[in-house]
Amino acid sequence: MSTETLTTSEYIKHHLTNLAVGQRADGSWDIAKSTADAGEMGFWVLHLDTLGFSILLGIIFSAFFYFVARKAHAGVPHGVLNFVEWVVEFIENTVKESFKAKNTLIAPLSLTVFMWILLMNLMDLVPVDFIPQIAHLLGAPYLKIVPTTDPNITLGMAFSVFFLILYYSIKIKGLGGFAGELTLHPFGKWMLPFNLFLEGVNLIAKPISLGLRLFGNLYAGEMIFILIALLPFWAQWTLSLPWAIFHILIVVLQAFIFMTLTIVYLSMAHESEH
Repeated sequence: MSTETLTTSEYIKHHLTNLAVGQRADGSWDIAKSTADAGEMGFWVLHLDTLGFSILLGIIFSAFFYFVARKAHAGVPHGVLNFVEWVVEFIENTVKESFKAKNTLIAPLSLTVFMWILLMNLMDLVPVDFIPQIAHLLGAPYLKIVPTTDPNITLGMAFSVFFLILYYSIKIKGLGGFAGELTLHPFGKWMLPFNLFLEGVNLIAKPISLGLRLFGNLYAGEMIFILIALLPFWAQWTLSLPWAIFHILIVVLQAFIFMTLTIVYLSMAHESEH
């Protein structure tokens, strides 16, 4: 979207608005044509761009690893096979260092979390006007291409991990053991309400911090790219390249942090108190 037809605030707002479809007051479903439209649609709003790009990147990750795995052989790996094996070994070593129990789900889950989030984060390196401009020419009023700049996707993944934490906490410790962990720690039975408050806050804080950390870092990075795009052409190239190089570190680091905390939280859920 050209800045020539938009003010600075309109340009920023445009790039931070999702392509949304929702239910209007009369019960009909429609695509929001403006930010005001999106605000009037209430709670039941679907962000089509977030869903579309996240699903597409998930399919790309799954298909890529599947076809590479089919070509795996006993000899010395090379090319993309070498890269995939390096990623798998890296994930396996990370799981071994942080997860002490036995659970065959943790390594595949960690690999999926890391690669999926990494691919979604990498969309932040695509020029901010490139794909949205193509979408605009095709009739889409808005388009955000970085799924992790939408708290719906980051909190959705975080609460999925949270449900796994609850599931394994109850499975490993039993319902009574899990309830006892929430009510009897750290100060014993005489401080039960205080224990429940502390442990409850600690439990709920895990998915919230997990999701908001990823969202905040990627949203801030995207905002800086948008602000750079408002500058004159020569300044854009001067600033965007160094920021993109630095942002690669953030893109990879946030995927790694989300994966590592997922492993650590699930490891804690597998620990039985004696």
